[in-house]
Amino acid sequence: MPTPKKPTSKKPASKKPAPASKKPLVYGAVVVVAAGLLGFASYRATSPDKSSDDTTATGPAAEVSADPAEGVYPELAKLARRDADDKLAIGRPDAPVVLIEYADFKCGYCGKFARDTEPELIEKYVEDGTLRIEWRNFPIFGEESENAARAAWAAGQQNRFWEFHGAAYAEGAKEKGFGKDRIKGLALEAGVKDLDRFMKDLDGDAARAAVKKDQEQGYGIGATSTPSFLINGRPIAGAQPEETFTRAIEAAAEQAKAAGAGQAGEPAK
Repeated sequence: MPTPKKPTSKKPASKKPAPASKKPLVYGAVVVVAAGLLGFASYRATSPDKSSDDTTATGPAAEVSADPAEGVYPELAKLARRDADDKLAIGRPDAPVVLIEYADFKCGYCGKFARDTEPELIEKYVEDGTLRIEWRNFPIFGEESENAARAAWAAGQQNRFWEFHGAAYAEGAKEKGFGKDRIKGLALEAGVKDLDRFMKDLDGDAARAAVKKDQEQGYGIGATSTPSFLINGRPIAGAQPEETFTRAIEAAAEQAKAAGAGQAGEPAK
């Protein structure tokens, strides 16, 4: 009688590792969930599936608690670069408060903040050393947004970022678009001296890498629309009234002062 053959066992096929995400979340799940408030509370009119020309809608003011530590996420505060050579920042690198702004030049609400609120914050808090503002390019409206973001970075290489920022956010500027000819005109208006270098820089690998880095950071913390802000780790979404930013800045300054006093072994006042 023939001996029965033993059934052959097939080895299970090894699973291929899942491809790595193109936008790694490096800040921790809890922080990302908390920062998702940026997207949840942002004005819907500024999300990519809405028209960037709608600049009339308003939203509820963000609540800032009387407790300066409430609503603040320390991991998000660490995103402040505090780099003295940062061309896209204004204010002392050691300022006690850092406002990080994620914005798009085609965003109407970003323009409103730039024209109506930011100058007041600069005059009141940047000039006295309390506040530093760090810009992050966060283009979400397509090719022209990308053009303007890279152009802003290129203007910054000639120390004209904030002048370009002002020209690009002037009343009616975004309606004229951000094609290459228009971009060059804005650079001229901003006082960029070497226009040939500017045009070369804005299409270069360094500009693309810088914009991508900012953009991935914004997506990484859960920002889904513009403008989105972090003030010492406190998320604020949308072009909120000036008093919202004032309360957040003063709360952050109070918290920084208390922390400094504690480290020095002095009682906080």
